[in-house]
Amino acid sequence: QEQLVESGGGLVQAGGSLRLSCAASGRTFESYCMGWFRQAPGKEREFVAAISRSGTNTYYADSVKGRFTVSRDNAKNTVYLQMNSLKPEDTAVYSCAAAPHTSSFGVVVKSYDYDYWGQGTQVTVSS
Repeated sequence: QEQLVESGGGLVQAGGSLRLSCAASGRTFESYCMGWFRQAPGKEREFVAAISRSGTNTYYADSVKGRFTVSRDNAKNTVYLQMNSLKPEDTAVYSCAAAPHTSSFGVVVKSYDYDYWGQGTQVTVSS
């Protein structure tokens, strides 16, 4: 079982950058595809990015492609989300999640396929 804890959120001006981290406490981190999701007030949770178990493959929502980068360090049981050129519409609670995957190279984009979730970290982008 994985316990996930996000950090790195905060308040930033439009055009700025933030780096989110998600630390996993379990001993099977490498067994999971890791994903980032976000939820803005009054909106449904949406997929942001995912990274395969090996870190070889990544997948992004169109809204963040070219601005956000997901990465992972399996030795540190941590996944990251580097967010650049932030926009006010990126304001949301960002959560990381873990999905078991049989392949080292597969990515998961549907929230219902993720088994474990962090509590989330607030990102606020001012205009």
